[in-house]
Amino acid sequence: MGNSVGIVRAERASFEEPLAFRSGAVLPRYDLVYETYGKLNSDRSNAILICHALSGHHHVAGVYADAPKSQGWWDNMVGPGKPIDTDRFFVIGMNNLGGCHGSTGPSSIDPETGRPYGSRFPVITVEDWVESQARLADHLGITRFAAVIGGSLGGMQALQWSLAYPDRVRHVLAIASAPRLTAQNIAFNDVARNAILTDPDFHGGDYYQHNVVPTRGLRLARMLGHITYLSDDAMADKFGRELKSGQYNYGYEVEFQIESYLRYQGDKFAGLFDANTYLLMTKALDYFDPANGGDLNSAFAKARADFLVISFTTDWRFSPQRSREIVRPLLHNGRRVSYAEIASAHGHDSFLMEHPHYFDVVRAYLDNVGREVSA
Repeated sequence: MGNSVGIVRAERASFEEPLAFRSGAVLPRYDLVYETYGKLNSDRSNAILICHALSGHHHVAGVYADAPKSQGWWDNMVGPGKPIDTDRFFVIGMNNLGGCHGSTGPSSIDPETGRPYGSRFPVITVEDWVESQARLADHLGITRFAAVIGGSLGGMQALQWSLAYPDRVRHVLAIASAPRLTAQNIAFNDVARNAILTDPDFHGGDYYQHNVVPTRGLRLARMLGHITYLSDDAMADKFGRELKSGQYNYGYEVEFQIESYLRYQGDKFAGLFDANTYLLMTKALDYFDPANGGDLNSAFAKARADFLVISFTTDWRFSPQRSREIVRPLLHNGRRVSYAEIASAHGHDSFLMEHPHYFDVVRAYLDNVGREVSA
């Protein structure tokens, strides 16, 4: 279905205007790395912003010329003729502040010290990200997005766009997301962070100077997270109780195929991602709450956009109930909301999968958005 956007390249925007964080910290200057796909139309009305989830980044679609296997993380969704159609829309993917894929983050060099920011990089929130994204939009000359789209933590950013900049976004697509985390979700994040914080190689976040990486902690954090992204049915279908060697070894090394899979995923992630970035991303998840513990009806009264909210039946980390908690206050405030609950076996990871019903819903919604913008 559809074609790839082909060979793409990352771009960098540098900002010299200080950014004040919600925590009170200030970042004097920063860079944002991003990619674009498709063509901006004459009145700049066809732009779509893709907000990434915890481990995501700016490389949403296409491949790099020097790495033909480097397919973007949402390449099945974004491209010519695909649900997010780059023949109709100008699509932007960016690496959030605090990231480890080019935008300024803990592993970046602090110009004041000449060393990586490390523990000195400020704790960041979804609100801070949206402010920096708005500045990137200004840099690109985009005054209003046709849509802001995101899954999971990306969906929270899309929701925040509708509240922080209600006149700068026409449509919001919040997929497998929530208006705020449950206590259980915060607990999962805290266990994952503690795996990193207690790793002897963490060095209070300044492990760069010690030429080490808190691999064990990051590996465990990813293994725990990965369990929560899958459904019980998906794990049962893929692995069941299958043994790696075909027999019990009566020890603590890998015996079951699910153990082998989780360790592989943990090792792979620890080799690609920065531990400090993982801490920042999970804290941003924890802090997001537009109502600050209060009434969501009042919090969403600021919104002016139309919404598509999508959930997945086997997603127990961001369950359909959590998506309905987004829908209800929007309806209360008279917003136009479409809601789809997709039957899928893939748990929270469903939002990344190619699923006919899911893709048809996104395509149909964005077809209507496309008719609103000029050619």
